[in-house]
Amino acid sequence: MFFVRFWGVRGSIPCPGRNTAEFGGNTACVEIRADERIIISDLGTGIKPLGDYLVTNDLKKAPLDLDVFISHTHWDHIMGFPMFTPLFIPGTKMRIKGPVSFNDDTLESIIGDQLSYRYWPVRQSELAAQIDYQELKETTIDMGGGLKLTTKYMNHPILCLGYRFEYKGKSIIAAFDHEPFRNLFPTDPNDPSYDEEAAKEGEEAAKEENERMVQFYNNADILIHDTQYTAKEFEKHLGWGHSSYEYAIEAACKAKVKKLIFFHHDPNANDECLENLEALYKAKLKNKKLEIIMAREGQKIEV
Repeated sequence: MFFVRFWGVRGSIPCPGRNTAEFGGNTACVEIRADERIIISDLGTGIKPLGDYLVTNDLKKAPLDLDVFISHTHWDHIMGFPMFTPLFIPGTKMRIKGPVSFNDDTLESIIGDQLSYRYWPVRQSELAAQIDYQELKETTIDMGGGLKLTTKYMNHPILCLGYRFEYKGKSIIAAFDHEPFRNLFPTDPNDPSYDEEAAKEGEEAAKEENERMVQFYNNADILIHDTQYTAKEFEKHLGWGHSSYEYAIEAACKAKVKKLIFFHHDPNANDECLENLEALYKAKLKNKKLEIIMAREGQKIEV
């Protein structure tokens, strides 16, 4: 059994309400199961219903033993942590791993400081769970039991990792916050700052990094990808660290991905908007092998 289930699919900020009820309004949180292994990617507000589900269903069998991977420490990806019910249950074990952008801060302080009296009535020292923190960089890890993890830096304003989980010959990739790499040097010869050599090197570097992303996605069974914007919207948000539907589709096709899951929905995109976008891109790809799905809270997809 190898599957992914969605508990939070939004980017930037929670957006609950009647106009987002079908796709959901919680921020990023994904559950991955590799037989008995429980993996969680990101601690957005979707972690609250996931925690309640784990307590109701899995705690009956044994104390909760959880591997948690953080894509990055922007608030929408960690803000649900204080409301994660298993934190308050003795016997819970959590291994929280992720990147850290600032040398003066640790992963534990960034996430755990949400549990301080200035923000919350319970302090981290009062939690019942056993929590171990580990900073991650680009690497490959044998997690045991036939489960392998490969990490890859995404293009985002702070350090952000994508995660590729491989189990029994199948793969699930979480690429939550990512903007295509582009040349940051002026390319117009009439620009006063134009430097021909720098412009050429910038183009080559961007091309190389985008090719590395395709290699990271290569032959994935499921690719969960940031698609906060349409191509038209994306042009207005360069540098924000997010992707367009068009880019995700192009990269997935190049990488021969089997299922592409649109994720990290814009908080301004209501149910009708997302339904229309899903139908639009499915129609464009009707003769392609790539299957696309707009992520919905509660949705379970098996590999």
